[in-house]
Amino acid sequence: MMQKWTKHPGEPITIAFLIFDQFSNLCMSNCLEPLRAANSVTRGHQFDWMIFTLDGSAVQSSSGIQVLPHAALASLSQADYLFVHASYEHQRHDTPATRRALGRAARKADTVVGMDAGPWLMASAGLLSGRRATIHSDLIEPFSERFLDISVERARDVRDGSMVTCAGAMSAMDLTLRLISDHLGVATRLEIEDQFMQPESGLAMPVPNHPASDPLVWRAVQLMRENIERPLPLVNLARSLSCQSRTLDRRFRAALGAPPGTVYRHLRLTEARKMLEGTFMSISEIAVRCGYESPAALARAIRRRYGQTPSNLRARR
Repeated sequence: MMQKWTKHPGEPITIAFLIFDQFSNLCMSNCLEPLRAANSVTRGHQFDWMIFTLDGSAVQSSSGIQVLPHAALASLSQADYLFVHASYEHQRHDTPATRRALGRAARKADTVVGMDAGPWLMASAGLLSGRRATIHSDLIEPFSERFLDISVERARDVRDGSMVTCAGAMSAMDLTLRLISDHLGVATRLEIEDQFMQPESGLAMPVPNHPASDPLVWRAVQLMRENIERPLPLVNLARSLSCQSRTLDRRFRAALGAPPGTVYRHLRLTEARKMLEGTFMSISEIAVRCGYESPAALARAIRRRYGQTPSNLRARR
């Protein structure tokens, strides 16, 4: 599928998180933190979320953190996404009341996402009947034996129509990043990845479901990240990857929706923004560290990208 480099969704994307007692805090954080970062890096209110429990009472994560929800699930009016998040002791929550509540809530959401052991509760409520689905790897076999009308797959996540199922915490991060990319474009996803993931030198293959699924594009992006201070001319970048410049350009446009120069500039300016907001380095030093010939050149690039001066970005700190 052709990727879009940038997108403008218009109205905020609404997400309802339904959590159950003994949910995985790591799984939850791997969804919420990328969404928060998306709002931050875009300087907008792109995602809006609320946390629900069945009755509005506080629940406790598996690590002992108590969470007070915004409301009871019955108060949900409408949402673009409903995330169903259960982890440990999930069968304790598999009750007729839960099934009825999930059935009603699912009709109010465009897409329902089951995380960790959440797919078990979705299946019990009849939401996955006749569909493909996955679940946490520890539950694959009992899930398959319990729900014979579901085609169970060992996968990080599976989408079948309006139902999405996700295997666990790390899969939740991948799924959320893909959701962000779907709504805001690949550029925003790459910027968020720079906040959460340390690029690994020499990594040969992309992570599953990454927009840069083309290994050539993946290696090129890694080289760009490793050469921020002294940007490689694109012809040299292509030569180091044993390909023609036009081949690299074509593969970038197909995988990321933008030519290599646009992606490289995006990565350098993302690094400059992080330095402006997170350090006390001078503009001159940041310009050098991000491969710009002068502070003025960096300032012009930042104004084009963010619509603000470097000083305005620094003031956000």
